[in-house]
Amino acid sequence: QVQLLESGGGLVQTGGSLRLSCTASGSVSTIYAMAWYRQRPGKQRELVAVITSRNSTNYSDSVKGRFTISRDNAKNTVYLQMNSLKPEDTAVYYCNAKCPIRNTWGQGTQVTVSS
Repeated sequence: QVQLLESGGGLVQTGGSLRLSCTASGSVSTIYAMAWYRQRPGKQRELVAVITSRNSTNYSDSVKGRFTISRDNAKNTVYLQMNSLKPEDTAVYYCNAKCPIRNTWGQGTQVTVSS
């Protein structure tokens, strides 16, 4: 079983930056990809970015060019660097570990971008 611990959310002004971290523990060898999702107020949860065990990445169109997902395998940690933040990026951000049997979700971290 995998456990995830997220950190790094907060309040930032439009145009600012934040970096989210997600550290995995437990059966980390079963993880084949890590992803960040977000849930904006009144919206469904949506995929923001994903990184595979081979460091292949993919982004939603809404964040492409502004957000960067990366990983530090030695620390079992995945990061989401968020630049040029906009008020519409305001959401609860969730880390997700993709494993063959089941996916695991983090507890979520709030990101608020003020205009």
